Amino acid sequence: MTSPRPAVVYNPSKISRDGLCDAFDRVDPDACAAARWYETTVEDPGRGPARDALDAGADLVIVAGGDGTVRAVAEVLAGTGIPLGIVPQGTGNLLARNLGVPIADVDAAIARALEAGDRRIDIGWIDIDGDDEDKRAFAVMVGFGLDARMLVETDEDLKDKAGWLAYVEALGRAVSASEVVAFDLALDDGDPERVEGHTLMIGNCGTIQGGVALLPDAAVDDGRLDLLLVSADTVTGWLDTVRSFVWDNGVRRFFVKESDTVDSDTAQHRSATRMRVELPEPLPFEIDGEEVGDVQAFTVRVDAGALIVR
Repeated sequence: MTSPRPAVVYNPSKISRDGLCDAFDRVDPDACAAARWYETTVEDPGRGPARDALDAGADLVIVAGGDGTVRAVAEVLAGTGIPLGIVPQGTGNLLARNLGVPIADVDAAIARALEAGDRRIDIGWIDIDGDDEDKRAFAVMVGFGLDARMLVETDEDLKDKAGWLAYVEALGRAVSASEVVAFDLALDDGDPERVEGHTLMIGNCGTIQGGVALLPDAAVDDGRLDLLLVSADTVTGWLDTVRSFVWDNGVRRFFVKESDTVDSDTAQHRSATRMRVELPEPLPFEIDGEEVGDVQAFTVRVDAGALIVR
């Protein structure tokens, strides 16, 4: 079997080239010798390096970094037929988690990237109104409200030291800063409807850290996007929301196979191939775990089977 010509796009703030080289040598010295290396920067988290890798003839692109780096590389690889391998090195590593990629073992992740079969998955595209860079891909989820507010409110130093647990520290401040708003939501070709909530998440996959399924019906290859709308604004409402996440759509679904997703008064789930959102005012917004500023109106759509992953 001919060794692939892998390109390695890596975030040097997450893992060193020397560390990756050592791991490659342990897994496949031939692939290591054939690899070309591309370093991301703060200004370019992965799109430029990924394009350079394709121009150089790579037949496999392995990305070592967090969800933001993975998203940037996936955006370039979508529709090219060149597979993406992931060496998770971030805080959330959400796409890797949803694909079953080893999280804490660099050697195992590299072996998966080099040796596993190809799988086609969906990606989402988001058009943000009023933004010159208005078309961006996402592999995991986008949203506003509590999810995005937690990213804004999370202390970066604590995040570096404590990983995803740093988000818990930010939760209290995020809850107090999140207010229920009324906004317009249109699914597929339907007319806009007025809904209320302080948090909206739209995802290609829905399991986050700790195995919590925020979007229990979401699948990376079903040709649809899933939506979660949260409107809890009291202690009782938050208890209802937590019960929905942990029990109704967590423990119960684990033991009762093929059970339907359960909505509550404060947590609603929907799905579509295209969604349009118009807010009354701009709110903090995130794309695959990266805070991107305030957004007032946006459209998301699914691109079915556009990305090949290992």
